[in-house]
Amino acid sequence: MSALHIKKGATSHSAYNLRSNYGDEVERHTLAVIVENEPGVLARVIGLFSGRGYNIESLTVSEIDHESRRSRITVVTAGTPQVIDQIHAQLGRIIPVHEVHDLTSEGPSVERELALFKVAGDGEKRVEALRLADIFRANVVDSTLGSFVFEVTGTSEKIDAFADLMRPLGLQEQARTGVAALSRGAD
Repeated sequence: MSALHIKKGATSHSAYNLRSNYGDEVERHTLAVIVENEPGVLARVIGLFSGRGYNIESLTVSEIDHESRRSRITVVTAGTPQVIDQIHAQLGRIIPVHEVHDLTSEGPSVERELALFKVAGDGEKRVEALRLADIFRANVVDSTLGSFVFEVTGTSEKIDAFADLMRPLGLQEQARTGVAALSRGAD
């Protein structure tokens, strides 16, 4: 009797299809979570991530409706599609959570981040920092004889690129707000 030589998941129509419907590749997702604005809610949401070993790349929280006491938590995380689905489902089970939206998979969205950069330098480096700031549409919010503080708003990639260019010019410090995001369109 000969052994069957069946390739793992040869086709999706095979009875021996052992392939996962999900990819194994790590994806970056932005989640918008609408919650009750009450003590401990943020800790519960963050506890879900830390308790299961999920990483949070960015986190922003703010009250969005004072009368109904609702807040919006915007979380940027990364994982396989299975992990993202699991995070989405588990967030939805937390009692003070009203809505969970995966802005990355639900359609087009707008993401922005604000950052402040302190760049110290003199002479040619100072001039170059101002020139690059102009290209990136960065605002000078503070200036001394030895340093500038720039304000940059844009995508995370734009903020990263600005930081990379400022490092050799004397980047001293940076502060970032994290991603704020909304879905596009009327819905």
